[in-house]
Amino acid sequence: MFRFRGEVVELVPEQEVLLTPSEVASLFRVDPKTVTRWAKAGKLTSIRTLGGHRRYKESEVKALLSENNNLSNGGN
Repeated sequence: MFRFRGEVVELVPEQEVLLTPSEVASLFRVDPKTVTRWAKAGKLTSIRTLGGHRRYKESEVKALLSENNNLSNGGN
């Protein structure tokens, strides 16, 4: 990890698939700005590219999506 523009930046293994805010938003059927708000609130971990764009670990997004589906289905 290192600091970039005042934020802690995590180095991600090359095998980890990263998703854009738009890709995450389409999975949850929400606006990309909502995904950014989730990251700011700590619901999702965002990774910044060198250009300052947010990316999200696919594994973490899928885990949250699965958790969200379980809650909406009454835990079944």
